Amino acid sequence: MRPTGKLHLGHLMGALKNWVPLQEQHDCFYFVADWHALTSEYANTQPITGYALDNLADWIAAGVDPERSTIFVQSLVSEHAELALLLSMVVPIPWLERVPTYKEQR
Repeated sequence: MRPTGKLHLGHLMGALKNWVPLQEQHDCFYFVADWHALTSEYANTQPITGYALDNLADWIAAGVDPERSTIFVQSLVSEHAELALLLSMVVPIPWLERVPTYKEQR
């Protein structure tokens, strides 16, 4: 989830209410996509860290359990950037241009 602001009812109903039961059935990995937030918040990056912490607190309050799921902040895992770099070298541009979020940001 991108920390571009405080969470709202749509986050709760659209994602978090599904995340909580999933952790009973699967090994779940949830992360704060703070680098992804830079694609839309590049003009003012200062609040991203605060939003990220708020998001994590809200996830836990909604029932995401750090004892049962892996929760991490994207920018704190260097392997995340390394993998993104490697994958970006092998994904053809036409494939990228079919991704809705890429098209929206472009």
